Amino acid sequence: MKNIRNFCIIAHIDHGKSTLADRLLQWTDTVSERDSREQVLDDMELERERGITIKSHAIQMNFPHNGQEYVLNLIDTPGHVDFSYEVSRAIAACEGALLVVDATQGIQAQTISNLYLAIDHNLTIIPVLNKIDMDAAMVEEVKDQIVDLLGCEHDEILAVSAKTGLGIDQVLDAIVSRIPCPTGDPAAPLQALIFDSLFNPFRGVIAYFRIFNGSIKKGDHVKFVATGMDYRADEVGILRMKQEIRDTVYAGDVGYIISGIKNSKEVQVGDTITHVENPCTSIIEGFLGVKPMVFAGIYPTDADDYEVLRDSLEKLRLNDAALSFEPEASAALGFGFRCGFLGLLHMEIVQERLDREFDMDVITTVPNVSYKVYTTKGEIMDVYNPSGLPEPNYINKIEEPTITANIITKAEYIGAIMTLCVGKRGMLKNQVYLTTDRIELTVELPLGEIVFDFYDRLKSISKGYASFDYHPSGWQTADLVKLDILLNGEIVDALSALITRNNAYDFGRRFCEKLKEFIPRQQYDVAIQAAIGAKVIARETVKALRKDVTAKCYGGDITRKRKLLEKQKKGKKRMRQIGNVEVPQKAFLAVLKLDS
Repeated sequence: MKNIRNFCIIAHIDHGKSTLADRLLQWTDTVSERDSREQVLDDMELERERGITIKSHAIQMNFPHNGQEYVLNLIDTPGHVDFSYEVSRAIAACEGALLVVDATQGIQAQTISNLYLAIDHNLTIIPVLNKIDMDAAMVEEVKDQIVDLLGCEHDEILAVSAKTGLGIDQVLDAIVSRIPCPTGDPAAPLQALIFDSLFNPFRGVIAYFRIFNGSIKKGDHVKFVATGMDYRADEVGILRMKQEIRDTVYAGDVGYIISGIKNSKEVQVGDTITHVENPCTSIIEGFLGVKPMVFAGIYPTDADDYEVLRDSLEKLRLNDAALSFEPEASAALGFGFRCGFLGLLHMEIVQERLDREFDMDVITTVPNVSYKVYTTKGEIMDVYNPSGLPEPNYINKIEEPTITANIITKAEYIGAIMTLCVGKRGMLKNQVYLTTDRIELTVELPLGEIVFDFYDRLKSISKGYASFDYHPSGWQTADLVKLDILLNGEIVDALSALITRNNAYDFGRRFCEKLKEFIPRQQYDVAIQAAIGAKVIARETVKALRKDVTAKCYGGDITRKRKLLEKQKKGKKRMRQIGNVEVPQKAFLAVLKLDS
């Protein structure tokens, strides 16, 4: 165990984590020249297209140092705030972390957030200054920022260029010399933490684990503590570029187990694996549960695909533990699922993965957040969907979730950013000058206000310089109303929204205007209305397609034409009574494109 090092790479988005991981793999000959490519650990097509890491990836490297062979277990993590749960899982399985900071951008919000997460788990931090070969690099200035943040010495900061490979040998030396070896007793009862899993259609569920005590070998009778299920270990091994079978995996190591589990519900990330004959006395603590931030309904376009969608979501949750879902029904869309996500990007990625990996064509409703409703009877209800809101006369008060946001920006954009936050009902809590030109703002905001366009607008008004991170802070009373959207007098519950009373009129008007663009024209006029209760506050009309039924009349008496027009009028009236207006997927996402 003294020659094992378990570490992860943490940083803000686009600071060079995956590139640094590529260089470490090349330097240790873990990946051959033939298999080498950019983002070698990002095996998902979606990750490579977007250039972002969505999943944590574990891999083992061998590194000779001072005449000894060291085993380095690396976990590469995502940088975006929507995937912070992946980072927390990686940190729980490690003893050290490489904190990567971009020399051209300096310390940003997610850098600080991930750092505090690592410090809470008592990880050894190795600061790495990346992109020092860039013309815009501010090496000394950013080193001073890191010293202020960590309280370390200047010479402890490793200056590297992950792109060119400059300084990678220093990083490997620091991993061996600074990060402590795993602590644990190889002779104690087995105690292993499941930090990830995936579904293989031929082998069943494959669980990735980190062993803290004991060892596991092929054929062992093991138990998953949280679910209480027991299995035979058909295959165990370690994680290299491909899974490598081992007879035994020992304490301190990271590996995988295949035991023929076909039901994805039987494996939970954060669960403890132990032996049935000689179980451990306690489970592994310190693993955070996931708290969904944004909720949206996902429905199959074909009602017959409901069970297929359920299976797809369960398999996807194995690989993305931050996803939560429960069944729900909509009058407009039929049976589907109310899903919880960590943010809008997370929601977009899940929808894309359902399409690519499971060939599921789905409709996603307008995203919203959860609310607490206090009724006049003294009950407290959790409402995830506007359709679940009681009648207004039964509501005593409604509370909405709030977040504490950390925004780091250049001083010149401070005015525009504060105007944006105030417009989103934000309250400035603190303002700290990190340097003469960089400010950290701490703002308390309602979560519902940042769901749609806050991050995009923040980036545009700061010309891309501002960075943003947030965490839940509590609940506050809000004056909210339920805004219904009606098509031809029928409420479409999937388009309903909970919104502040002051913004309802403007939002309803703009939403109706946007829906008018997306709803296809019919043979009759389609009325689009926004209403609060029985009061209609906005209306747009999709005009009917005109068909000239009198075209076949050449001359003759006017009564012939009038007779045809009257017949058409009756037909259109009957059509409106029985006709259904199909709402395309674009209409559900129109709310995200509203220009504020």
